[in-house]
Amino acid sequence: MNLSKITWTAVLLVGTSGILRGGDWGQWGRTPTKNFYSPEKGLVHEFEAGDYKSGTEEIDMATTRNVRWATKLGSQSYGNVTVANGRVYVGTNNDSPRDPKHKGDRGIVMCLDEKTGKFLWQLVVPKLSAGQVSDWEYIGICSSPTVDEDRVYVVSNRCEVVCLDAKGMANGNDGYQDEGQYMAGPDNPPITPGETDADILWVYNMREELGIFPHNMTSSSVLVVGDKVYASTSNGQDYLHESVPYPESPCLVVLDKATGKYLGEEASGISERMFHCNWSSPGFGDVNGSRMVLFGGGDGVCYAYHPEPVKKGDTSVLEEIWKFDCVPAKYKTRDGEAIEYPDAEGPSECIATPVYYKNRVYIGIGQDPEHGEGVGYLACIDATKKGDITKDGAIWTYDKINRTLSTVSIDPDTGLLFVSDFSGFVYCLDADTGEEHWIYDMKAHVWGSTLVADGKVYVGDEDGDVVVLEASKEKKLLHEVYFGSPIYSTPVVANGAVYVGTQSHLYSIGK
Repeated sequence: MNLSKITWTAVLLVGTSGILRGGDWGQWGRTPTKNFYSPEKGLVHEFEAGDYKSGTEEIDMATTRNVRWATKLGSQSYGNVTVANGRVYVGTNNDSPRDPKHKGDRGIVMCLDEKTGKFLWQLVVPKLSAGQVSDWEYIGICSSPTVDEDRVYVVSNRCEVVCLDAKGMANGNDGYQDEGQYMAGPDNPPITPGETDADILWVYNMREELGIFPHNMTSSSVLVVGDKVYASTSNGQDYLHESVPYPESPCLVVLDKATGKYLGEEASGISERMFHCNWSSPGFGDVNGSRMVLFGGGDGVCYAYHPEPVKKGDTSVLEEIWKFDCVPAKYKTRDGEAIEYPDAEGPSECIATPVYYKNRVYIGIGQDPEHGEGVGYLACIDATKKGDITKDGAIWTYDKINRTLSTVSIDPDTGLLFVSDFSGFVYCLDADTGEEHWIYDMKAHVWGSTLVADGKVYVGDEDGDVVVLEASKEKKLLHEVYFGSPIYSTPVVANGAVYVGTQSHLYSIGK
């Protein structure tokens, strides 16, 4: 049965198919459209991060300004913050253990109290034995959790989709009953779960079930729409960058959100054409009642799929609605010769998440930060078309941007689009036409995305600075703050607070 357009509009407004409070930020991008925009008003833009207490890693709150609380994370934190139903979730590593029974390098998702920052519980995930090949040391968990009612969905460093009870063990151990063995890892004696350990409901292992070879790290955030979970697999090249070990494995999988049961996968052959890896997260759009799952491929192509898998032979697949090659021809050849990846003048994949806005999809191309800087491309795609729309599907494109990891943010009040690139430039463009209004130089690499809210643009950089710019056609710096530690995630807004995650600390900023 097809859901009505009204129902799906409600899904988009709520942010997931579950019920969250109006000011929550329940997933990567706040809503399934993945636009990094919040309608909240009255947000603080003047604040100070404060200093450490002498000889400690604890923030001296007396030296801060407009900071509600600050809490210690691990030593490397790439996972973006999610705030829902009074709880804050963030990915990190185990270099500052919250529980002495969990020793050594682990992937961690912390659950904190929204009002105080108090530690409530954590998901602890052992590392894969492959090390840098598939689970880079001390990176932690890079996924931004998705909250749907009383469940939390996250992609682990072990290439799993994990479903958690939002309340942890506080209401008993539900569903999956082998948390002790899971936390210990294979071939190790089990650990006795405690009150501050996560309550796992189900685990879907993409490596074992789909034949996935994650390159360096499994990194994406899931999309929950209706009764389904859509997840990127992070399938990629081998350690020597010579080949994709499993070219027939999918880059996008669909699961039942209640049980974790496999329902289907993309069958576009993305892995066969992949440049490096697949780290993009899926998004969602509704074009005049035609629902679509949006996906940026590791082959540099943006795809739109029907959300309901259909049976094709021995498997169930997501059928393509359209596809658009985001890599322009000028990046593919030079003097008649193919430009080899990862040449700075050559092609790139899609790492950013596609953003749906007013029947259009916005996405840029980029590469692994280890590959350095290079040429980029930002495309505004007509989502109403069908088939291969590479030749006629672009409403506008912009080639002044460099390689980018960043998802765009669009302010519906002004029609302005904001996006950053890895080189450290922030761009303000007209979302309808692509007209450039201004470029701001952060003077440091930017891994995260821009956030637009309350007429302001927030963005952090690798040097540890957060810049607040005016969200207008005129370039205006409102405030700049040094946090003392690199920032690889994106600021988010929830219930009057701005959340900034550095490598080592998480800050809740508000009056």
